[in-house]
Amino acid sequence: MNQIIETMLSHRSVRKYTGEVPTDEQIQLIVRAGQQAAFAAQLYSILLSRKTKHAFGAPLMFTICVDFHKMQQVMTKRDWQPISNDLSILLMGMQDAAYMTQNMILAAESMGIGSCLLGSAPYRAKQVAEQYSLPPKVFPMVQLVMGYPDEQRPPRPRYPLEFVLFEDKYPEMSDELVERAMRVMDEGYLAQDYYHRMNAKIKITQDRQDTSTYEDYSWCEHMCRKWGQWHESIDEILQQLGACGFDLAPGPNAKRYTPDT
Repeated sequence: MNQIIETMLSHRSVRKYTGEVPTDEQIQLIVRAGQQAAFAAQLYSILLSRKTKHAFGAPLMFTICVDFHKMQQVMTKRDWQPISNDLSILLMGMQDAAYMTQNMILAAESMGIGSCLLGSAPYRAKQVAEQYSLPPKVFPMVQLVMGYPDEQRPPRPRYPLEFVLFEDKYPEMSDELVERAMRVMDEGYLAQDYYHRMNAKIKITQDRQDTSTYEDYSWCEHMCRKWGQWHESIDEILQQLGACGFDLAPGPNAKRYTPDT
């Protein structure tokens, strides 16, 4: 154990902030630490807003974007034109942006500054692009609010290591293994009264009865209601990507992949 690992293992999202604002020097240091993350091509940009308070009363909000616009400028200087497809660009850019985001979170926490990720940015991409005057080929991947914590919460539970770390090959998922992992998550969240405290129960929109109460509603049911009810069609996210200049429609000569090809 060392200070870095202790910081990582004690990470938790912060949803209540004091009025104290990190200094310009701290903000710049957080972003510089973010830049030192591993990268494919540094296909990212960071937008900062501190004009008003943001989600949970945080004084700062960063919008971390996949940014191929800047690379286009570099390529033009070298008399090159991009031919890479937009999906490949997005996948590499999302890796770059994700690595940077995590470094920013850890750097902030090492200075006593908390944060919380807002994952809805891709589904509001057109609105965010208009707000920040984003050029084509810049896509808001995630938003990150940040400030000094005004709460002390324990870290949220994680899957047991046996459900995450597989050596040499992916194992058969036995009922016992899956149920054991589910139990760790559900009991951990219930012990923290997490969903009840946040009043965060997702409504059932399908033709099935809701028999859960906050006495037993926990992580597994919450996740199942998300992935079992939301975002059935890809049209919405394709429209948001298109509004930011990324075209993921297959070309007229595209060959559909099958397991045999």
